[in-house]
Amino acid sequence: MLDVTVIEDAEAAAVSLDPIRARLLAELAAGPASAAMLAGRVGLPRQKVNYHLKTLERHGLVELAGERRKGNVTERLMRATAASYVISPLALAAVQPDPDRFRDQLSARWLLALGARLVRDVGSLVTGAAKARKRLATYALDGEVTFATAADRAAFIEELTAGVGALIRKYHDGDAEGGRPHRIVVAVHPTVKPEAVTEAGAEAVTGAGAGAGAVTEAGAAAGSDAVAGPGPEVVAGPGPAAGPGAVARPDAEVAAGPEAEAGPEVVEAPAGREAAR
Repeated sequence: MLDVTVIEDAEAAAVSLDPIRARLLAELAAGPASAAMLAGRVGLPRQKVNYHLKTLERHGLVELAGERRKGNVTERLMRATAASYVISPLALAAVQPDPDRFRDQLSARWLLALGARLVRDVGSLVTGAAKARKRLATYALDGEVTFATAADRAAFIEELTAGVGALIRKYHDGDAEGGRPHRIVVAVHPTVKPEAVTEAGAEAVTGAGAGAGAVTEAGAAAGSDAVAGPGPEVVAGPGPAAGPGAVARPDAEVAAGPEAEAGPEVVEAPAGREAAR
């Protein structure tokens, strides 16, 4: 079972958002179970549970874990294909966010657009790397800082922008033969209090995942301006990019294994302020 997977198909997304099927996914993420076992847990007839399980299986959200004999019946034990799921903007392709439509480093909604692109691109890259059976080289940095004053926060942003910009100018080589563009995004946003994350919000992604690199809090910051409020969270994620971007290959990640060759690679942390492109 994967720790997290991205749902890119619109029909599969609709299936996962059905309350009953989302409950079944949660049960099967905890361990394999048959339709009869699940029926007692969710309070539905076995036949109806079996119908929902077949629908989930058809869309690749659950899979057969094994079979067992129970009297004259052979029960199919099903399990979730992942512990948690994230729905890609590709599921709403016609209306998916596009951060290139406007650029506003102080806009929380632009931060959301960048976060959506992260889920879309890294999800596609993970899928391609899995098919090619190769490792996807990624990197993410997740941290938290408490500023005493708004002036301290502004000074931090200024130094962060200058520092990342200097690194990009130092390592970027647009003429390198065989070089791979990498996208770098840096975000600063107020940290979300645990009680502010409602169960409904968590279920919207069926157990929000961070397999792309500890970046899911970008979506949780809805309504918070990137420069408003104390205690912003700082996330930085240099990594391969789908489009033009700065070249950055963290030594630890390069040493860990080869990059996947299944298409361009993207790793980006969600950002409200993009320190450099």
